[in-house]
Amino acid sequence: MAKIQSWEVSDSFWGKVEPLIPNPERDPKKEYKRKIVGGRKPMSPRQVFEGIIYVLRTGCQWKALPKEHFGSPSAIHTHFMR
Repeated sequence: MAKIQSWEVSDSFWGKVEPLIPNPERDPKKEYKRKIVGGRKPMSPRQVFEGIIYVLRTGCQWKALPKEHFGSPSAIHTHFMR
């Protein structure tokens, strides 16, 4: 078994965490300008979770998240704030 970094999420850990993450839902009372299928493809919950763990383990700033691995740092931060 390959050793993983302290901020990486193993498959076994993700299996325990995934059921605890709620699925995003639209507020039925709010009027949206975009269609349900409009906009960018959403980030995977695992990618978002790994980005949050990366910041918490390394202590780096949100804007310092490696875009190559995690995508948009501001999107990860938005998910964290929710």
